[in-house]
Amino acid sequence: MKIHFSLLKLAFLLLPLFGLSQTATLKGIILDSANLPIANINIKAGTDGTTTNENGFYLIKIPANEDVLIEFTHLNYKKVSATFNLKNGETFEFNPVMNLEIEQIAVVIVKGNQRKQVEGITTIEPELIRTIKGAQPGVENLLKTLPGVNISNELSTQYSVRGGNFDENLVYVNEIEVYRPFLIRSGQQEGLSFVNTDMVQNVEFSAGGFQAQYGDKLSSVLDITYRNPVSFGVRADMSLLGGSITTEAVSKDSKFSGIIGLRYRDNSLLVKAKETETNYDPKFADAQTYLNYKFSDKFHLSFLGNASINKYNYEPQTRQTNFGTLENPLALLVFYEGQEKDQYQTYFGAFKGTYFATDDLTLKLITSAYHTTEEEYFDILAQYRLGEVNSNIGDEDLVEVEFSEGIGGQLNHARNDLDALIVNVEHKGDYRLEGDSNVKWSVKYTHEDIMDRIVEWEVIDSAGFSINPPHIDSFNEQPYEAYQGPLVPFQNIRATNHTKIDRIQAYAQWSKRTELGNNDMFFNAGVRVHNWTVSGDGIESSTQTVFSPRAQFAIKPDWEKDMLFRLSGGLYYQPPFYRELRGSDGSINSKVKAQQSVHIVLANEYSLNIWERPFKLVSEAYYKSMSDINPYTVENVRIRYQANNSAKAYAYGIDFRLNGEFVPGTESWFSFGYLKTEENINDRGYISRPTDQRLKFGILFQDYVPNIPDLKMYLNLVYNTGVPGGSPSYADPYNYQNRLPDYKRADLGISYVLVDSKKPAQSGWKSKFKELSLGIEIFNMFDVQNSITNTWVRDVYSKRQYSIPNYLTPRVFNVRVGMRF
Repeated sequence: MKIHFSLLKLAFLLLPLFGLSQTATLKGIILDSANLPIANINIKAGTDGTTTNENGFYLIKIPANEDVLIEFTHLNYKKVSATFNLKNGETFEFNPVMNLEIEQIAVVIVKGNQRKQVEGITTIEPELIRTIKGAQPGVENLLKTLPGVNISNELSTQYSVRGGNFDENLVYVNEIEVYRPFLIRSGQQEGLSFVNTDMVQNVEFSAGGFQAQYGDKLSSVLDITYRNPVSFGVRADMSLLGGSITTEAVSKDSKFSGIIGLRYRDNSLLVKAKETETNYDPKFADAQTYLNYKFSDKFHLSFLGNASINKYNYEPQTRQTNFGTLENPLALLVFYEGQEKDQYQTYFGAFKGTYFATDDLTLKLITSAYHTTEEEYFDILAQYRLGEVNSNIGDEDLVEVEFSEGIGGQLNHARNDLDALIVNVEHKGDYRLEGDSNVKWSVKYTHEDIMDRIVEWEVIDSAGFSINPPHIDSFNEQPYEAYQGPLVPFQNIRATNHTKIDRIQAYAQWSKRTELGNNDMFFNAGVRVHNWTVSGDGIESSTQTVFSPRAQFAIKPDWEKDMLFRLSGGLYYQPPFYRELRGSDGSINSKVKAQQSVHIVLANEYSLNIWERPFKLVSEAYYKSMSDINPYTVENVRIRYQANNSAKAYAYGIDFRLNGEFVPGTESWFSFGYLKTEENINDRGYISRPTDQRLKFGILFQDYVPNIPDLKMYLNLVYNTGVPGGSPSYADPYNYQNRLPDYKRADLGISYVLVDSKKPAQSGWKSKFKELSLGIEIFNMFDVQNSITNTWVRDVYSKRQYSIPNYLTPRVFNVRVGMRF
C-alpha cells in the first residue's frame, strides 16, 4: 500500500515553502425551476471551462484572490453570471437556479470565507462531520481535535474551551440558542447531542474573542446552520451503537421545504466493555425537524422542533480494579446491590420569521420554548474488599485478592426531580450601509421557570462502623473506642427550590470593510447589555445589570505571502444560570454576580501551498483576566458551584492548527495547544483550576488506498495532559492538587464506498442507492486505560485512604453502514 504521509513530509512543514500558483475551487449543482438537476450546462471561467454531469454537478478551479467572472450557459436556459473572489485553497459551493422564462439572474460578487477569517471563526465541513463518527458521533467528536478544546470523556458531548468549564459555551442552531439537561452527572447517562449532523449545512466555531451578536458566556460559540432542502432525499446510518434516518423534501413550487431526522442511541456496547459488570439498558432517542415556508420573496417563516426521550436503567453487579505498583499490587473488589433509574424528557420548539424589507434591511422575529422534565433516582449499595493481589506467575490464584486490608460498604441514595421551562422572544435586525459596512441589533426577553427537588445522601462504613462526615471534628475510632456521637450520613443534601429568572438582553454592533492602500482591513465594534432578576418561593429577589463591550480588528497586508492578522477582545460577562445559583448544599443564592473576563486574542492566519496543495496555519495567543469567579468542583461531567463569587482567576495560552490536503482530495489537520489557568479563592493564593489542561495535541487524518480510492481511512487522535481532579467531593482543593492521568485516545475508522456520485450503480440492487458505504471502527485503538474520577476507599486499620481510578471505555469494535437514496 502506498503511504501518502511520512515523517519526511512532516519535516518539510517546518520549511518556508512557496506555492507556484494560487487557486480556489468552485463547485455545486445546477437546478431548474422544478429543482431538478440540469446536465450539460456550459461553465466558463476565462479561458477555462467545464460542463455539468447527468446529476447537474460541476467542479472548476479558478484563480484565487481576484475577481473571476463565471458564466453558466445553455441553449434552453437564460444565462447566469456571477463574480467570485475566493481565497487560496478555498472551496465554495454555488448552486444557481436556471429558468426558461424569467430574466437573467443579477450579477453577484461572492467573497467566500473572508468574513469567517476576519471574525476568528473556524469552519468545519458538514460532510466531514458525517464521515468521522467516533464513539460519540456529532460535531463535538471533531471539536475535541481542535486546539484549546478539551474533551476527556468519550461518552460525553460536553467540552471545555481555554480553561473554561462545560457551562461556559454557547450553542446556536439557526440563530436560536439551545440547551442541555441539568441533572446529567456522568457521560454514560448522556444521550444524543442536540445537533443532528445529517441536517447540518454549516458549522462555525469560535474559541474566544467573539462578537457582541453572540450571547453572554465566557468561553466559546458553536454556531450551527441547518440546510434548506432542494430535492427529495433519504439518508440513513446504522451501527452497533444505534442508527439514524433523515428525510428531506421540497414542494413543486419550491415555497415549502422540510427536513425530518430520527435518531436512536444505545451505549451498551461501550458501557458493558468497562470493568464494572452491569445490566445496562439505555434508551436514547430523539426526533427533530426543520421546516421552511416562503410566503413571498420578502417574508419567510421557519420552524425548528426537537423532542428527546432518554431513559437510563443501570444495575451494577461486580467490579474488580487492579492498581498499585509491581512491588505492591492491590485490587478493589466491589459487589453491588440496587439500581439507578434516570429519565430525561426535553421538548424544544422555535419559530423564526424573516422579513426582507429592502435589499439592505432584514428584520427577524424569533420565539422559542424549551421544556425539560428530569428524574434521577438510585439506591446502590456497594460492598468492597481492598486487598493485596497474588502476583506469582504460574499460581492458580494469579491476580486474585489474597489478603484484605479493608472491608466496608457504601450506600448511595437519590431522589432528584427537576422541571424547567425557558421561553424566549427576540427581535433581530441587519442593515447594510454604504461603503461595505453594516449594523446589527437585537432585543431579547427570556423567562426561566425552574422547579427542583434534590434529596441525596451517602452512608459509608468501614468494617461495620459508620464513618462520620468530614465536617465533624471527632473521628470515629471504632472498634477501638466506643463512639458516643450521633449517627449521621457521610453526605446529606436536601432542598426544594422554585426559581424564576427574567432576563432582558440587547446588543448593537457595527462592522466595516475598507482598504488602506492595497491592504484589506476589517473593523467590528459592539456592546451588549444584560439585565436579570432572580426571584422565587422563599428566595430574596435580586436584580443586576452588566454591559459588555467587544471589538475586532483584522488586516490582510498586500504581501506576497497570504497572511491575515487579527486582534479581538472585550469585557465578557456570564450572568448566572440556575446551576450557578445553586450551592453545594442545594440552596439558592439570588445575589450571585455575573462572572467577568477581560479577554484578548491575537491571531495570525497563513495560507500557503505545500506539495502544490493548499494549507493553512492558524496561530492564536490569548489572555483572560477573570474576576467574581464562582468556584466549582467537577465530578465526571457534573459541576457543583459554591455560588459565592469568592475567586479571581486568569488564563493564558497559545494554539496552533495546520490543516490542508495532506492527502490529495481529503482534509486533515494537526493541532497543538498550551494553556495555564489558575484561581485565587478567598485570597488564599493561586492554585490550578479544575480545567487547567497544560498541553493538548490532536490529529484528524484522512487517507485512502491510491489504487483503491474507495477504500478510505480516518484517524482521530487526542492527547491531553491531566487536569486537577479525582479528589473526594469534600476535599479542600488547596490540600489536594494531584492531577488525573493524561488522556490518550485514538479512534480508527475504515470504510469502503460501494456507491456514490463518482461511482453510480446502473443496475442491480445497488442502483437504488445514491450513496452506500460499509465500514468498521476501532475505538480506543491502543486500549489505553483513561480515568476521569477516583473511588476513595478507607483502610480501617491504618485510616489511610486509597484512590482507585474509575476507568473509561477500553478498546471497542463497531460496524457501520451508511446510505443515501
